[in-house]
Amino acid sequence: MQYWPVSDLAAYFGGTWRLDREIRTADGEPAGEVTGEATFTETGGVLVYHEEGELRLGGHVGPVTRTLHYRPAGPGRASVHFDHGGFFHDLDLREGHWTADHPCRADLYRGEYRVTGAARWRQEWAVRGPAKDHVIVSRFSR
Repeated sequence: MQYWPVSDLAAYFGGTWRLDREIRTADGEPAGEVTGEATFTETGGVLVYHEEGELRLGGHVGPVTRTLHYRPAGPGRASVHFDHGGFFHDLDLREGHWTADHPCRADLYRGEYRVTGAARWRQEWAVRGPAKDHVIVSRFSR
């Protein structure tokens, strides 16, 4: 797979993205989806990610939001934090892809970023543990 190197996160991510997310069971069966919009806005030297969309999971349909803070750590790199300030993971997209781990109690989130073009990137999180066992794939496009 060909990756798109990113040396300036604010220049690449800045603005609005279409968000399409699928949630699959560990067996790969569809479990839910989110459609919506994600924005990156630079505020006080921090790149603030905010998403809004609609979740369809089983019989439930409802709104979802999420905010993350990408704190610069050098060219193409950031430390990603939840909006409450807690650390989520490091990020380095200088080669256009990155793998990150995030332990959440006894479960482990293993994530992968893939930047595949000037207007396309994706995240995939495999969540494994006693409480969770699913895969979340988020595709972003302009």
